[in-house]
Amino acid sequence: MRPMIDGHLDLAMNLVYYDRDITLPLAEMNRQESGLTDQKFRGRGTVSLPEMRRGGVGVCLATLLARSGPRHQRSAEYRRADLDFASPEGAYACARAQLGFYDLMEERGELLRLRTSDDLRDHWRRWSQDDNHDSTPIGIILSVEGADPIPSPESLEQWVRWGVRAIGLSHYGPGRYAAGTGTEGGLTDLGKEMLAAMRALGVALDVTHLADEAMEQAFELYEGPIWASHHNCRSLVDWDRQLSDEQIKNLIARDGVIGLAFDAIMLLPGWRRGISSCEELSIERAADHVDHIAQLAGTTRHCAIGTDLDGGYGWEQTPRELKSIVDVHRLEATFERRGYSAADIDGIFWGNWLRKLSETLP
Repeated sequence: MRPMIDGHLDLAMNLVYYDRDITLPLAEMNRQESGLTDQKFRGRGTVSLPEMRRGGVGVCLATLLARSGPRHQRSAEYRRADLDFASPEGAYACARAQLGFYDLMEERGELLRLRTSDDLRDHWRRWSQDDNHDSTPIGIILSVEGADPIPSPESLEQWVRWGVRAIGLSHYGPGRYAAGTGTEGGLTDLGKEMLAAMRALGVALDVTHLADEAMEQAFELYEGPIWASHHNCRSLVDWDRQLSDEQIKNLIARDGVIGLAFDAIMLLPGWRRGISSCEELSIERAADHVDHIAQLAGTTRHCAIGTDLDGGYGWEQTPRELKSIVDVHRLEATFERRGYSAADIDGIFWGNWLRKLSETLP
């Protein structure tokens, strides 16, 4: 089993929104939720810190997520009582609560915040050489998924001091900084100012969730490091949450990395939350998206993993073979059967993220 770098996990959201204890072994975490019915994913979680260690996930981009865009413009499909706040102050407070979770986990030795390229290389070296990860902290690089919690571009420097190294300007619906998934529009004036502040401070841009117009503007305006942490291909599953071929080519031209996500709605055309089953969804579908990006690029250099496996759903919304983040490793055999070299597979599972993050971090 190869080591793995995951480009997108919502670790802190699990505690702050769902009172979920991800320090438990996965089976125990799910057992404790077995009687809860407030969310469809109760008792079906696929990610906990011990499970990440078992799966060799030594580093991940870990998020801070809350929204405060204009709620009256948000479609009912994308309205979330747990994520949406009436004011930027509410989103700020929620994101600070998530930051507090990471602080506590770091104090307890569960997590290790990676702020510099030296931090990353040193941690990855130790992780790769250690055969037993039971007591090894998991390295995290903080990423803000939807910039709404950041009060202003002028305040970004404080977030960088807290360890934030990447930002996606929007999430679902309209945001303070940009239009996101499920809506139309571009960057706001505040969003354009934020891009300038990010460039000055060396913060990477995650284009995930940007509406098409906003993404096009971001490619034009932002000259710093860029990636798509958890994004699949629109040509295979046609909706605006996915990357078009043109957007993929823009990322390739900027030496970006695209993290493969495992949400069923991003893998199977016509799949609907709460209605569709995953019985007909194989993990082979996930490999198809990597194939497509590799064909467009002529290389696997831009292909990586960004599971999003704890993003408000469980194995009721993943390929049928995937009941744990460990099961992502089933793709290794799939890629081998499809003729990928060992170096290609290493790159997809960890090498491409390691290269891009090492180049990006100060």
